[in-house]
Amino acid sequence: MISTITTEDYQSFRKFLEDACGIVLGDNKQYLVTSRLTKLISDNEIDSFSTLMQRMKADGKLRNRIMDAMTTNETSWFRDIYPFDIFKEKLLPELIKTQPRTIRIWSAACSTGQEPYSLSMMVQEYLQSKPGSLSTNAVQIIGTDISPSVLAVAKSGVYEGVAVSRGLPQERKARFFRETGAGWEVSVDIKKRVSFRELNLMQNYTLLGRFDIIYCRNVLIYFSTELKRDILARMAKCLNPGGFLVLGGSESITNYSNEFDLIRWRNGVIYQLKP
Repeated sequence: MISTITTEDYQSFRKFLEDACGIVLGDNKQYLVTSRLTKLISDNEIDSFSTLMQRMKADGKLRNRIMDAMTTNETSWFRDIYPFDIFKEKLLPELIKTQPRTIRIWSAACSTGQEPYSLSMMVQEYLQSKPGSLSTNAVQIIGTDISPSVLAVAKSGVYEGVAVSRGLPQERKARFFRETGAGWEVSVDIKKRVSFRELNLMQNYTLLGRFDIIYCRNVLIYFSTELKRDILARMAKCLNPGGFLVLGGSESITNYSNEFDLIRWRNGVIYQLKP
């Protein structure tokens, strides 16, 4: 394992990561880099960080693996609860009343898929509690992430024991999953309204289409001020009139965008695109 990174190499790596995917590493985060890249370094028999940097410049696959390792974050089912409660109890009912067409939701930086699948479970529970309120295919959920490896897990919808239990109540596990030889697989009813695609948030969003709700939680904290403003501006253009933006509990659009109104609900907030 590489135990030290020179200041020069660390600064070069910080620039590479910011240019490639927008993530801004703070000062003295060398420990984070080494911990994230330990397996990759070992697998490639690399003896120093300088060697890694040299090989990375000439090897596109290695660069992609480095980005993959640095951007992959753990997640959980129904993370923080509030974003899912407000979806089921406020946003979905409002959209059903005002939007006769398909309701489209974007889960940005969805990692291994827990967030979009959790939203699909909320839709299923709403359908069960209010039969006939909307058709079973009236909601489309798109999950995107920069990492091909986490998207492969998301698309499969199969999770091993620890991953399926993190944040998932036993009752929902029994209702929405089936046990297979590979682990626990999300049921067909939940899967069918969710799709996934690879996307770097620094890229163009036009091909995704327009949405009624965007979930972009615990993502903006990693980006520079300039990039936060750019992402929020482009997400605003992706929203239908009156569309909603849901950020992480510690995130705010203050100083980054004036295109949204703040909506308070119970003990939290979300944002709605201004008319």
